[in-house]
Amino acid sequence: MLMKMAVLRRIKDGEISVVFRRWRRPTVKSGGTLRTAVGLLNIVSVEDVSESAITTRDIVRAGYDSKSDLIADLGTRGDRLSRVTLAYAGADPRIALREADVLSEMEREALLARLVRLDARSTSGPWTERVLAVIGQYPDVAARVLAEHLACDRDWLKPNVRKLKNLGLTISHDPGYSLSPRGRVVLAHLRAADAPSVREPAERES
Repeated sequence: MLMKMAVLRRIKDGEISVVFRRWRRPTVKSGGTLRTAVGLLNIVSVEDVSESAITTRDIVRAGYDSKSDLIADLGTRGDRLSRVTLAYAGADPRIALREADVLSEMEREALLARLVRLDARSTSGPWTERVLAVIGQYPDVAARVLAEHLACDRDWLKPNVRKLKNLGLTISHDPGYSLSPRGRVVLAHLRAADAPSVREPAERES
């Protein structure tokens, strides 16, 4: 469920508490949460309504001056009209997570184990370290260009980068991505694990 930044800011400020959507089927559900550029939103309720059931109070809560303006913004895509009541729930916890670049041994091992599981589930083979490395090498580069560097499809890359973002390892930009402080630490650990160990040569027996 996408919303313009201006609308998101007004939701955060408490000026908007209802949005209307015309769609084929709802992409959010009552009791859920939605991650946005301004933080987390609680989805209080999702109710099917008709245009005639939209009240003056609805119009005000949705941030409009008139019902005609609200209806005009709905467009014609989809045949189902819903009233979505929502509320700002606070900052996205991934923001604090991505800044946490001091990891205990337990935290580090748990995070690396999560990456191993992501690699294991992939039908394309291990990918997490490779994607982190390319993002580190090419920050703020469009996903299409990153996909070319990785020799993969853009449609494969974007949801997988989102998985890394959910672990606090990447930051989204317009365009592209960058490694978070946490992501840089994790990539360094992955590279260290890949590096061959250097040992002192054994002393010759006399």
